[in-house]
Amino acid sequence: MTQTYTPDRPLRVAVIGSGPSGIFATEALLKQTDLPAQVDVYDRLPTPYGLVRYGVAPDHLTIKSVTRGFEKTLGDPRVRFLGNVEFGTDLTHEDALSHYDAVLYTVGASSDRRLGIPGEDLTGSMSATEFVAWYNGHPDAAAREMVLNASGVAVVGVGNVALDVSRILVKTAQELHESDIAAHALTALDASHVQDVWVLGRRGPAQAAFTTKELREFGELHAAEPVVKPEEIALSEAEEAAITDNTKKKNVEVLRDFAARETEGKARRVHLRFLTSPVEILDDGQGRVGGLKVERNRLDENGNAVGTGEFEVLPVQMVLRSVGYRGVALPGVPFDEKRGVIANDEGRVTGRVGEYTAGWIKRGPSGVVGTNRKDATDTVAHLLTDAKDGRLPGAAHPTREAVDALLAGKGVQVYSFHDWQVLDAHELAEGQAQGRPRAKVVHRELMLGHRKS
Repeated sequence: MTQTYTPDRPLRVAVIGSGPSGIFATEALLKQTDLPAQVDVYDRLPTPYGLVRYGVAPDHLTIKSVTRGFEKTLGDPRVRFLGNVEFGTDLTHEDALSHYDAVLYTVGASSDRRLGIPGEDLTGSMSATEFVAWYNGHPDAAAREMVLNASGVAVVGVGNVALDVSRILVKTAQELHESDIAAHALTALDASHVQDVWVLGRRGPAQAAFTTKELREFGELHAAEPVVKPEEIALSEAEEAAITDNTKKKNVEVLRDFAARETEGKARRVHLRFLTSPVEILDDGQGRVGGLKVERNRLDENGNAVGTGEFEVLPVQMVLRSVGYRGVALPGVPFDEKRGVIANDEGRVTGRVGEYTAGWIKRGPSGVVGTNRKDATDTVAHLLTDAKDGRLPGAAHPTREAVDALLAGKGVQVYSFHDWQVLDAHELAEGQAQGRPRAKVVHRELMLGHRKS
């Protein structure tokens, strides 16, 4: 029998993941007026907002203002936030299908791509993802002992994340004090020995993926200056004419400005290198990074990087790879291993009824926070069409009470949106007392201690 959705028996949807995609999808379900809907938003962490909290650079606070809209969505009476719930264990795939009419996976892309070169597993070599999680106070990374005795750091990749980690490495403690960087990271960075950071792109400046605003910031730092080799950003007339993207045109202009500058003799330098590929991370003899061997490239007629056989060794003791994210499979959910996404057709999970996906785990790691709004809205449109056409299987236990009983029976300490508001207020108050925008609580146990009484 086709399920009819009413205020007493609304369309019940589980959203797995509370980052931008999950909240934009929830917002789309609330805004539509065709079907009464009730949404439970899950996250394995006690805190919501995903990469807005743990991925956005701590010194880019304006980007985080999007959370004001997120608060409105999660505060809607038709929505519940169920934090500290792990999909696959606390809430299994089978549990979700029996308690919800539709399940929407918005878990992002939490893994990183590797370089595939010798020495990648030496101490001091890690993904930029791990480093970002550490300085942003992600509970999985907060306990990592990060001793920044490196004087040289190589950051492989030329996207905004590569620029973020490079900028954080060379900013002064005074500059970082105005951010919401985690306290343990602020202390470690204040004692850092970093003098030189090399940002490495295997192709030319016209192919770099970073945005101009992020690039310009390197010319405005207190104690660091950009260094660009003119020969690595040189373009032929044909190559220059082929640049149609305005951002890339502006990037080239900024890089030319950097290359033309006289050195200011600042204590730290950011070397923006192009046509340069890492080929081996060298061992210092004690299992740690002792240098990075790189090869000079040229671009072939198709714009691909081709090695020239010219090598150099960069004097670095730390290597951060930032060459792309990759999704991780969820238990019981079809996964496309090649692409690193949930197998889907425009957001409908392949071969499944009532299961959907949105965001990076749907399409791969591309776009900025706002890109996910349309992506999530498109998926929700398919979900609503299926609901109206009677194609959803219908939940056997479609109530909040049934979900609460299920989780309580498993001993799960669910962290509610009200609990998060208590923690949020605490972090803001602590930050204010320190003259900072926020003082993050970084350990899960301490987060769980802040609850609505």
